[in-house]
Amino acid sequence: MTKQELQDRLKKGPLILDGATGSNLMKAGMPKGICTEKWVADHPEILIKLQQDYVDAGSDIIYAPTFMANRVSLGEHGLADETENLNRALVSLSRQASGGRALIAGDLTTTGKLMEPLGPMSYETLYDAYREQISFLADAGVDLLVAETMLASNETMVILDAAASVCDLPVFCTLTIESDGSLFFGGNIFDAVEELEAMGAAAVGCNCSTGPDQLESVISGIASRVSIPVIAKPNAGMPTINETGEAVYHMGPEEFARHMKTLRQAGASILGGCCGTTPEFIRELKKALL
Repeated sequence: MTKQELQDRLKKGPLILDGATGSNLMKAGMPKGICTEKWVADHPEILIKLQQDYVDAGSDIIYAPTFMANRVSLGEHGLADETENLNRALVSLSRQASGGRALIAGDLTTTGKLMEPLGPMSYETLYDAYREQISFLADAGVDLLVAETMLASNETMVILDAAASVCDLPVFCTLTIESDGSLFFGGNIFDAVEELEAMGAAAVGCNCSTGPDQLESVISGIASRVSIPVIAKPNAGMPTINETGEAVYHMGPEEFARHMKTLRQAGASILGGCCGTTPEFIRELKKALL
């Protein structure tokens, strides 16, 4: 996919993303505290079934489960040397699940470490890690890249730098925010999306964060600041933590879809779900946007 192909596709109507991956994998038995990417590679049938269900529900784009498959994050599990193998294998699983019916996004995220001078992470270390991962994703044949659940604009800009150095794939950028648009590592999403558009992002917005019922003003604010497509991929409402320490999401698929329709009217043209959502949420979302 190119940026022009993205624009042409959006003239036909909104693009539907997939829903949650991690929360559904945990429901399927993935333990806490392990390397998600390695677990998925070792249990491919679970991921394939989930993503097939998303495509059946109406997802135009599914995210390959390469979320933290960069050398820095994998290194914390002693798996840095598996970076290439995991990225290639996980993209292959998503391609198998899609069966040519949906585009595959190579998924990247934050390392969770603040960049210098506020933290220990240097630009060079991040750039090298992201450039390596993006090279593997591009070689594996993804249709686009997604930098999601980002905590700061500066790390997101490193991903854009790295992507531009190795390929011409469009890059979607979504940050996770407080309900007022504040970023967790400082600043706000409204200034950030302007910076990211200037850096070459193909689409910008927010994911995770909160439920769609709290994001109307944020999405309309983003849409007023950029000329590129706006993304909304929120959680199934705000969770509560049960007695076993698990997050429980209380918003159902129909309520989620109703609020997502409001976000569509506020300016979002690329929409999906994050934590707590399932293929049924995507099915209801698609119905609401028809």
